Amino acid sequence: MSLSSTPTLDEAGRQRALDALHVVGTLPEPAYDDIVKVAAAVCGTPIALVTLLDRDTQWFKASTGVDGHHSARNVAVCDHAIRQPDQLFEIGDLSKDSRFIDNPLLEGINARFYAGMPLVTEGGAALGSVCVLDTTPRELNETQRDAMRALARLTINLVESRSREREQQVATILDQAVAVEDAPAPTSGGDYSVVILELQQLDEVARRVGERALERHLGQLDQALEQCLQLERGDSINRVTGSGEFIAVLGTDDPADTLGRIQLAAETITTALGTRLLIGAASTSTGESNNVLFARADRALSEAKDAAR
Repeated sequence: MSLSSTPTLDEAGRQRALDALHVVGTLPEPAYDDIVKVAAAVCGTPIALVTLLDRDTQWFKASTGVDGHHSARNVAVCDHAIRQPDQLFEIGDLSKDSRFIDNPLLEGINARFYAGMPLVTEGGAALGSVCVLDTTPRELNETQRDAMRALARLTINLVESRSREREQQVATILDQAVAVEDAPAPTSGGDYSVVILELQQLDEVARRVGERALERHLGQLDQALEQCLQLERGDSINRVTGSGEFIAVLGTDDPADTLGRIQLAAETITTALGTRLLIGAASTSTGESNNVLFARADRALSEAKDAAR
């Protein structure tokens, strides 16, 4: 499938914006399930999806009418849709469009019709789409097109609202860790490090082992990670609610030894779950704010995801 006829993207910037939201691989949420149900009902299609385009994968935050939860990005029709972020991307008959004539969708789910409205952040990054598919060629009417645009706005507002809630919790974790009364190094103005630890593909793990077993493993992981810390120098670690993400503050600007212990401690649990724990860390000795330091750690985590492809 060639993308030569479609506008180019700032893919690196788009991917950073997606990583910063920490939404790919998260557990299912009823609000997103409702969005795809409404899209399918309004458009009269058997299939509807909320998709996010990650590095090499098109990941489904929610879906109805399909069994899978992701697909290869290089066959994703949504990858074309995000190249026109302000427009509804509608293909009446995929089998008669040269860009999609050999697309596996035509055989795999017998898809013929596609319509997708990009999910665009406040900063202008197109992350994925709300889309509908049908097994027969057709076109939407104007009421349905307006509904798709509205659903895309609702979806990106939901994504960004969830992200702001996470940011507020992270800020609280950092403020408490660095400013706890009588804490050692961070409070006394010494150098310290912020570490983000993120369990990958949490949704797939939950489907494989069940959410109760996943929660039990996450509790075990939390305990194993805490045992790697040096409390006497002000180390702390907290899990972000409802996620596989942990935020550690270490009272040192050289966290390599601690990170090594963390990786070893996590290995047994992550192997049992069939996934990986990726790490991003940043250290300060310049008096920069918690937010700036955390942003550098988040960027390091994004780079770790690039390296793990």
